[in-house]
Amino acid sequence: MTEKKGVKRLVNLPEVERLTLTIITDNYFDAIRPDAPIGKRYRGGPGELIHAEHGISFYAETYVNKRSYRLMFDYGPDDYVLMNNMEKLKINVKKIDTFGLSHGHFDHWGGLPGLLKENRDSIKKHTPLYVGHETFARRFSINPKTSEKTDLKQLKRKEIEALGVIDIVEIREPKEAVPGLWLTGDIERTTEYEKGAPSLFIKRKGGLERDLMPGEQALMCHVKGKGLVVISGCAHAGIVNTVRHAQKITGVEKVYAIVGGFHLVNSEKETIERTISDIEAMKPEYVIPTHCTGFEAQVMFSERMGKQFILNTAGTTYTF
Repeated sequence: MTEKKGVKRLVNLPEVERLTLTIITDNYFDAIRPDAPIGKRYRGGPGELIHAEHGISFYAETYVNKRSYRLMFDYGPDDYVLMNNMEKLKINVKKIDTFGLSHGHFDHWGGLPGLLKENRDSIKKHTPLYVGHETFARRFSINPKTSEKTDLKQLKRKEIEALGVIDIVEIREPKEAVPGLWLTGDIERTTEYEKGAPSLFIKRKGGLERDLMPGEQALMCHVKGKGLVVISGCAHAGIVNTVRHAQKITGVEKVYAIVGGFHLVNSEKETIERTISDIEAMKPEYVIPTHCTGFEAQVMFSERMGKQFILNTAGTTYTF
């Protein structure tokens, strides 16, 4: 496998024999769209359909030395939808080894409290929940044109801990979530154009401040003979920054697939074009934008990246 020279590697990322990734919920669902080249879509029928919503949730399974390990990452905005989709997709919460959360926005943590409460007797005690710093802060969105403020609520740490189900682990450095699948730690910002959404704010001691999501986490996996798979919840840090960070800290240059929210919704056309150009330069085999990527960016990725682009639908399981 080609590796970057001259870069001090912070993570010794072992190769996995296989990674499967099920997208439990996403903004879009289509029961009749053909299967993706590396993905099997959920079909369902009357009474068996899953739901789409404004949010994202992942279920990942790695295979290392002929053993499998399971991680759930992000939980959509609603526990009813989350648990309905998990049931239809036959995802058993009893088998989950680790929980992770990309950042503290409701469309990523909203389903978590209900999931834990409903399954408190099924989840293995002391299962870790990995989060970045400021995950439990209060957040707002402020419309730059009207100054209208929307309360984005907050995930409350004490309420989660009171359930007595999971152990919250706050990280800043890269961390192995399950064998072969790592959290990135805080993502280095290097691009000039990925500046974060100007409408997002966080409540700190001094009042409301621009929220650049310094504690946001993504996932990275090194698939044997293929390269890196990078999984982003929302990419507030910038999807290019996120992938470059994974390349830098692992020393693995080859990118196999980029999956998840790219947070290009409402972005200027120039920003989308620069993002696509930088991702094209990485030469991934697959690009699977989801959730907050935005319709315009999805169309542009489709036009520019052709067969590399996959339109995701909720319930799809990818095998890398």
